[in-house]
Amino acid sequence: MYEVIFLLVVASLWIIFATVQDLKKREIANWLNFSLIVFILGFRLFYCLFSKTNQGFSFFYQGLIGLGIFFLLGNFLYYGRMFAGGDAKLMIALGVVLPFSTNFSVNLQIFLLFFFIFLFIGASYGLIVSMVLSLKNFRKFKKEFLKRLKKNRKIIYVLMFLGLLLIILGFLETLLFILGFFIFILPYFYLYAKTIEEVCMVKTINTQKLTEGDWLYEDVKVRGKYIKAIWDGLTKEQIKQIRSKYKKIKIKEGIPFTPVFLISFAILIFLYYSGYLNFLTDFFGIFI
Repeated sequence: MYEVIFLLVVASLWIIFATVQDLKKREIANWLNFSLIVFILGFRLFYCLFSKTNQGFSFFYQGLIGLGIFFLLGNFLYYGRMFAGGDAKLMIALGVVLPFSTNFSVNLQIFLLFFFIFLFIGASYGLIVSMVLSLKNFRKFKKEFLKRLKKNRKIIYVLMFLGLLLIILGFLETLLFILGFFIFILPYFYLYAKTIEEVCMVKTINTQKLTEGDWLYEDVKVRGKYIKAIWDGLTKEQIKQIRSKYKKIKIKEGIPFTPVFLISFAILIFLYYSGYLNFLTDFFGIFI
C-alpha cells in the first residue's frame, strides 16, 4: 500500500516538473525522464531487498515488464508521428511507475485503463486547444481554411459523395452508416488540423534560440546541401550550420502535451483512492 503511494507521489512531482518545463520551453529534458526511470527502478529494487513480505523480487520485475511494454508503446507513438521525443520518453518512464501490483494481469488492466483515460483526455485537450488557437487567429485561420478548401475541393467532393453513399446504405447496415459519416467529415477535420498547423504553429525565431529537436518548417540550404525538415528535429550540428548562414528561420511548434499526462495521472490517482480502480480493472479484466 505505502509503496504504491510513494510511486504516485514521486511520479506526480516528476510530471508536474515536466509540465512546467514543457509549457515554458516547449521541451522535456532527457535527464528528467531518465532520472524517473532510474529512481523508480532503484526504489523497487530496494523495496524488494528490505521488505518483509514474501513477494520476492516480483515488485521489481513488474517494473521492468512495464518499462518494456511502454517502451514499445512510446516508440510506436513517436514513429507514428503522434508524439514528440520528450512525450514518448515520459510515456516510457511511466511504464516503470504504473505496475502497482505484483500480479501481471492486474498491472496489464491498469495499463489499459490509463491508456484509455489518456486517449480520451488527449483528444479533448487537443480539440479545446486547437479551437482556442483558431479563435485567437480567426482572420488568418478563416483565410487559410477557405484557401485550402478551394484547393482541395475535388477530393472533398469525391469523399463527400462516397460518405453520403455509405450513409444511405447505412440504413441497411449500421456499421456502414458510421463509416460513411466518418468519411464525410474526415476531409474537414484534416483541413482544420493543417490550417491550425500553418496559421498557429509556425513562427519565425532568431537562430540563436534554436534548440536540439526543434522542427524546421521547410528544408533549408546550407553550403550547397539541404537540411531536411524531418520529424526527428534538428541536431546540434545542424543548428551550428544553420546559425552560420541564417539569422532567422521558420520552425513548427507542437501543442504542449504534458498537461494530458498530468490530468490523466491525476484521474488515475483519484480512481485509486476512491476505490473505483479495482472496479474498473475488474471490468478490463473481462477482456484479458
